[in-house]
This record gives sequence, C-alpha cells and structure tokens, in this order.
Amino acid sequence: MKRFLMVASYVESLVHFRGHLLDSLIANGIEVHAASPDVEFGNIWRRQLEEKGVTVHEIGMQRAGMNPLVDLKTFAELYRLMRRIRPDIVMGYTIKPVIYGTLSAWISRVPRRFVLITGLGYAFTTDVSGRWFSKRKGLLWVARLLYRVALRGTHKVFFQNPDDQTLFRQLKLLSAKTSSHVVNGSGVDLVQYAVASQAKGPVRFLMIARLLGDKGVREYINAAQQVHRTHPQVTFALAGWIDDNPDAVAQQELDDWIAEGTVDYLGCLDDVRPAIAACHVYVLPSYREGTPRTVLEAMAMGRAVITSDAPGCRETVSESVNGYLVPVRDVSRLADAMRRFIDTPELIGAMGRKSREAAEAKYDVDKVNADILKQMGVGAKAREGRVEVVPTELRGVYDKTTL
Repeated sequence: MKRFLMVASYVESLVHFRGHLLDSLIANGIEVHAASPDVEFGNIWRRQLEEKGVTVHEIGMQRAGMNPLVDLKTFAELYRLMRRIRPDIVMGYTIKPVIYGTLSAWISRVPRRFVLITGLGYAFTTDVSGRWFSKRKGLLWVARLLYRVALRGTHKVFFQNPDDQTLFRQLKLLSAKTSSHVVNGSGVDLVQYAVASQAKGPVRFLMIARLLGDKGVREYINAAQQVHRTHPQVTFALAGWIDDNPDAVAQQELDDWIAEGTVDYLGCLDDVRPAIAACHVYVLPSYREGTPRTVLEAMAMGRAVITSDAPGCRETVSESVNGYLVPVRDVSRLADAMRRFIDTPELIGAMGRKSREAAEAKYDVDKVNADILKQMGVGAKAREGRVEVVPTELRGVYDKTTL
C-alpha cells in the first residue's frame, strides 16, 4: 500500500480545503498521513481527520514570521517524521509547508514530491520595486530564494491559475526541468453548496474575507460608501476577521466602519451559506488569489459576482456573463459595477444562473481532485460517502481559512 503525507500550516484547511482530496486518496487504497501544527489530541479538527482514516502528526510551525531558528526546527521535525513513516508521496501547500516540506522530502529521499501553490501571500501582493529596502521587500527576496531552492526538488508543481505559473517561470522559481500543471482551484462541493433561491428585498452585496488590505476590503467599504449616498436602500454585508497578518486592517478602522452604519458586519462565520443565500451579488476586489474559494461557493449557490481583474480572480468571471471584472484598487469602477446591478436587477438572476453553470462545468471538486490524482499517477476512483445537504436547512460547518 502506498503511503501519502500532506503537510499543512493550518489544520482546519486540511478538513475544509483538502478534505475531499484526502477522501479520494483513501478511496484509491492509499494510506494517508497529515502533518500540521495545533493538532493536539482531542482537537476537533484532528478528530475529523482521524474519522476519515487519516493518521495525524503534530509539528511545530509558525504560519507568519521568518524566525530562522523556529523554521529550522520545523524543517528538522518534518525530516524526522518522514524518516520515520517513510511516505511514498509528499505534498505541501502554502509557503512554509511547500518550502520545508519539500526540502525535508528531498533530503529524506521520498520517491514522489508535489506542491500546490494556492496563492502568493503577503510578500508577493504589493509592488516593492521602487523601494531601496523595506520589510516586505526583504520577505519577497527570502521567499523567492527559498522557493527557487525547494522547487528544484519537486516532481510537479500545481498552480491554481495560469498567472501564478507564468510568474514563477518569469522569476525563475521553476527550473526548465520542473514540471507544472494548472488546476481549477480547490474546487467546490456542488451538493453542499447547492443553488439558493434568489434573495428578496433591496439589492444586498456581500464580501467574505480575512480583513486584509490585499483582499480589497478598503475598496469594498469605499465603494459601498459611494453607492449608499445615492441608493440608501441598498445593503452591504462584510464577513471576516482580523488576524496577525502584517497587512490586516486595524481594529479601530473596523470599529469606525461599523459605527458609520454603511456596512453590516457579520463577524467570522462558521457557515457562510446563509449569508450567501441572503445576498444578491457577491463581491471580492482582491489584489491577487490562487483561486478564491468564497467566489466559487457563491457561484455554486447561484450568485452573480463582482471581482477584480487580477490573477486567480479573473478566472472565475466571464465579463458580463456571470458578473463583472474591475481593475485592482479602482473604487470608482467597483462602485459602477454595483450600480449596474441596482439599476438593472434582472441581471442578478441571469448572471447567477451562469455562475452555477460555470461551477458545474469547471469547479466541481470531484473533477478537480481527479485531475490532481491523475497528474500524480494515482488512480482516480471517486471519493465515497457524499451526503446531500438540503439547501433550505443550510447545515454544515464552514472554515474561516477559506477566506
């Protein structure tokens, strides 16, 4: 029996982003292991993974920060783990699992090594070319160096959009010999995220994201303020939370938005489906994504989309078919796109239906995972045990790491 090890930096993402992929691996007779920080015994996410049949290993890893001593310890722990369990295949996703997981697998001679680039993160999302030195420029330089070294030891690099693949080639982070392949994001469960009836009442916009500048949160708020002045009946909802990312909005800034009353702040949601069902149009003006999971979920539920003409985001929207693309950081164009739906409400249902069609054709999680397994040379037997979710009940758990 082949043995597979998935390396992650956030345990919840193993359940909600990679859970279906782990199920598919198990369905193909593979012994599956997962390594992540914060998976002590009794942890709810550990229990869910173990119920799937995954063997879980705890490792020390800081999601943020570049402390070389801490990262060296992470590397050593991963190396010892791989020497002990002897996996046949290793896959890491997000920057530290990609770098330290791949280097550990390379040195410990794991036969097959893969990585999944799910986005480029804080260091890549702002132009620092004009600065002689900055913290972000330093992080970018270190990240590029580590990527370049680690990816030399991979058999295939999976990207979630062609722009990231092109950028890695241009920056020479991929050698000429490194194989790569673009997949359609993480996919979306079309049963769990079933079509919801069109919302009633005045037009309601919704954005779900970590409250980061790079997600376009400020642009969403500013556009909402502009539109609200002339269309006070329209509502704007925002769901998400502030984390320790250097680009996070300040708590006072969020408090000011809430006090102003333009935006209905929903907090961090355990299940986003009721919020999506209650909106007419989903909005994500992000600066760059792998493929935005929340957009896929909104599309699957039959919602029109406004997103940025940026890597990862632009893959999800066909202009004027299932939504609109707006330039990055362009508040005026974002507000104009919102007004189109307000002035022509019949677009909402028509574009929402096109969103669902696109989700079915391109982003079905089973199709995405079958492609990944095929590229890894693993059988593509479908995962088992799908349970239909009744749309009106909107049951289930949603993970904040999808934002």
